[in-house]
Amino acid sequence: MTALTNVHLLSLVATLAVILAITAWSARATTSAEGFSLCGRSAGPLLIAGGIAGTCIGGSATVGTAQMGFAIGLSGWWFTLGMGLGLVLMALCYAAPLRRSGLETVPEFLGLQYGRTARPLTSVISSLGILFSMVASGLSGIALIALLLHLTDWQAAGIIILLVAICVCFGGMKGAGVSGLLKMAVIWTTLCAAGVIAALSLARMPDFDATFPAWPWFSLLGRGTADCMGNLVALIVGTLCTQTYIQAVYSATNARVAAMGAMVAALITIPVGLPSVAIGMFMHAAHPDINPILALPMYLTLYLPPWLGGIGLAAILLSVVGSIAGLALGIGTMVARDIGAGVLRITADRWSLLLNRLAVLLATCLAVAIALANADTYVLDWNYMSMALRGAGIFLPLTLAIFWPRHLPGNWALLSMAASTVAAVVARFVLRLPVNPLFVGMAVSLIAIGMALLATGLRAARADNGKPA
Repeated sequence: MTALTNVHLLSLVATLAVILAITAWSARATTSAEGFSLCGRSAGPLLIAGGIAGTCIGGSATVGTAQMGFAIGLSGWWFTLGMGLGLVLMALCYAAPLRRSGLETVPEFLGLQYGRTARPLTSVISSLGILFSMVASGLSGIALIALLLHLTDWQAAGIIILLVAICVCFGGMKGAGVSGLLKMAVIWTTLCAAGVIAALSLARMPDFDATFPAWPWFSLLGRGTADCMGNLVALIVGTLCTQTYIQAVYSATNARVAAMGAMVAALITIPVGLPSVAIGMFMHAAHPDINPILALPMYLTLYLPPWLGGIGLAAILLSVVGSIAGLALGIGTMVARDIGAGVLRITADRWSLLLNRLAVLLATCLAVAIALANADTYVLDWNYMSMALRGAGIFLPLTLAIFWPRHLPGNWALLSMAASTVAAVVARFVLRLPVNPLFVGMAVSLIAIGMALLATGLRAARADNGKPA
């Protein structure tokens, strides 16, 4: 049922070859650590948008959204909608001050505000959250490659690691940005065509109302109001704290270009989920017994012309690989800058670049291994958890550092970040509380910050009272 024709294979391989070749060629002169991680701070709006959207629109935005559309309908749109809204907020409020700082990583920014210890702590917290997003795309990629090429999951995982190495290790941010732009063009073309065809097919179904009642299939709150709103907040907060997206902002030529790039990325990201939802719903009606994670690749194989289906499959594969690559690049940059340079004192450009690339490969291998051990889980659930964990500990200290700097003492900021992250992890993995771990973590963070401001205010009041009249 999913056997590929020669035309499928030809268009798939040709699309992959062209995009990967252009990616490698575009970044052929990348020899410095700054050129690798920040594109030499010369990126324009489109390259920034490509770097951000190319990471946002990965396996979760395509395969994972179709999987959720297959299971619950329109609620699957929340992922791209929430990330897009987060990028809008980044463009309007966060991009300009971050770019004006002239730094490279989120931990570096927080380290300047709260002390050197904040750098490695923030790096570890951010990397943990980003790793879970890589797992989400790894789940999609393994399922896709194993299905199409009739390989074992381990063999499919090996191919993903190889493709990530090509996309990132030989191009860095510029390679990720160029491949992101190319990938967006292909995905928009194929997903829009496939989504329109799926929607028209759904409209022609004689028993449509019986198969898809308005609730829950056509409600954004189909998974429950609390669950959906919690995931929305987690996506917005997590997006604003993600090193990979902020790294693209840092690569801009100036603050205005950074904001423009983030806004373009938002406009690209928000609509992408809708055709995936339509495809998932169609496959629910036409093939109710399949594994939901296979809804999108099977649709592209069975219901599109072979040449277009092959291009679409290549686009989905590239979206998975590009997302993993961009996220891994964020981890690699933090490891090189905030642990390598900040803790281990590795400052030589050559060794910093090597450490960055090694961290990218190790993070990819770890994420793929976790995905292999959790093959039957929902893709989007990993992303929601990822956003919650990275936002719980970092969002409030980061926001204060940007908009109200030098008011939160460094030791209290460290306490806030560490305690809130531990609280979120315990709530999710130990206590398994029904509440979103983001809210648990942010509540702890808010309490710590409130105590800090109260203590600071009391000290200031005592100092004023002790002054002679």
